[in-house]
Amino acid sequence: MAYDEGLAELLRGDVQDLGNVSERKMFGGLCFMVDGHMLGGVHNGGGMMRVGKERYDEALKIEGTAPLSFTGRPMGGMVDVSEDALADDARRGALVALALENVRSLPPK
Repeated sequence: MAYDEGLAELLRGDVQDLGNVSERKMFGGLCFMVDGHMLGGVHNGGGMMRVGKERYDEALKIEGTAPLSFTGRPMGGMVDVSEDALADDARRGALVALALENVRSLPPK
């Protein structure tokens, strides 16, 4: 499993106080789950955030994001995030906030 542990630590720091946070190996990387829902994670070369369809266009306006397409087809409501964007506190924070808004809009698991 190849992902940047430093980027994973940055995300851990962002979500550690949210409560009910878990980590799961998935998509060849490490995903962070909040209340059982995927928030985002890190993979080789960057990361991804599950911002939801309602916040998708807003997330794509953040420098360093692109549509997520592991399989060659875009995955709705998810954005790919460059290493530089994840390493930048302001951009990462904005993306985590959008992803958290999405998680909180989902029914409990």
